[in-house]
Amino acid sequence: MRALITGVTGQDGSYLAELLLSRGYEVHGIIRRASSFNTARLDPVYEDPHKPGTRLFLHYGDLTSGEQLTSLMYNIRPEEIYHLGAQSHVKVSFDIPEYTGDTTGLGTTRILEAVRHSGIKTRFYQASSSEMFGSSPPPQNEKTPFRPRSPYGAAKVYAYWLTVNYRQAYGLFACNGILFNHESPRRGGTFVTRKITSAIAQILCGNQKKLFLGNLDAKRDWGYAPEYVEAMWLILQQEQPDDYVIGTGETHSVKEFTAEAFGYVGLDWREYVEFDSKYVRPTEVDTLCADPAKARKQLSWKPKLTFPELVRIMVDADMEAAGLCPVGEGIQILQVRFSDWHRWRISRLDAVQSHEGVAFEKECA
Repeated sequence: MRALITGVTGQDGSYLAELLLSRGYEVHGIIRRASSFNTARLDPVYEDPHKPGTRLFLHYGDLTSGEQLTSLMYNIRPEEIYHLGAQSHVKVSFDIPEYTGDTTGLGTTRILEAVRHSGIKTRFYQASSSEMFGSSPPPQNEKTPFRPRSPYGAAKVYAYWLTVNYRQAYGLFACNGILFNHESPRRGGTFVTRKITSAIAQILCGNQKKLFLGNLDAKRDWGYAPEYVEAMWLILQQEQPDDYVIGTGETHSVKEFTAEAFGYVGLDWREYVEFDSKYVRPTEVDTLCADPAKARKQLSWKPKLTFPELVRIMVDADMEAAGLCPVGEGIQILQVRFSDWHRWRISRLDAVQSHEGVAFEKECA
C-alpha cells in the first residue's frame, strides 16, 4: 500500500508516517523547501532513500502550486492521501488571513484537482477541525452547524465542503475527519499546551520566571495526537466514504490544563502565570466538546488516555528535553497503554531536539 501525506513534518504527519510504516506501507511525504532542516519529527523513521528496503520518501512541494501537486500525483500514484498540510495556528490566521485561506482552503482545492486530473484511484482524507464549529453550542457532532470564529476556521469550512462536493460530484472516496484538539510532546511550541509544559521545564531549570497566557477560560476537548492518527487511518479503511467527529467527549479549560501541569511538578500555577492581552483572539471560541458517538459506533474508535495522563506525558517530555529527571508517570503511561507502534523514546524525541537541535541525555535515579 502506498500513501501520500501532506504536512508530514508536523505533529500529526510524523505520527501518521510512523503508524503507516509500522503497518507495511510505503510512505511519501510532501515537504516545503526551506533554508534550514525542518524534518526533526521524522528522525525516528527516516532512512537514506538509497538504502535497499527504504519505505519513507520525501518530496519537495507546496500547497500553493497546483501544477506541482498534479505532477506528484502522476509520479507517486498513492492509494491513500492524507491531507494534513495547512497554516494551522488559529491566532496567527488573524495576522495572515490571505495566506491562511490560500494554503488551508485553496490548498485543498489544488490537491483534489490534482487527484481528479491525474485520474488515479485513491482514497482521500481531509484534516478538518473543530474550529469550524466556532460559536455553535457544545457538544458538537457531524450535524452541528459550522459557525467559525477565525480565518483558520473559515478556511477549514471551505475545505470541508469542497471535500464533500468532490465526493458527490466526481465519485471520489473523499472523507473529512473533524478532529478536536489533540496534543503531544511534538506539538509546536507556540501552541498553548506545549507553551505551558515547556515553560514548566524552563522554570524548574531556573531559566524562566513567568509564563504569559491569554484567555484562561477557553474550554477545549483535548486528546493525545497518536490516538487521533489511528482514527485517520480507520476513516479510510471503511467501505464507504463519510465524515467523522473525533474527540474525547470531555472539555477542560486552559486554566485547568495549566493547574494540572504545574500541580504535577508540585508548583502553584498562580505564582508563575500572568495575563497578556496580545494572546487573546479578536473573536474567541468559548467551548468545544466533541460528541464522537458516530466514530465509536462505526470506527470502533475511542481514546485510551485521560486528560491528566496527556498532561503528564507532555510535562515529562519537556522536563527530559531540558535535562531534568522527569516525574516519570507519563513515561509509565505510554509503556502500558501503547505497546506496539508508539514508544516513549519516539514520543519525546522532537521535544528533546527542539532545544537547539541537541539531545540531552541524563541518568535519573
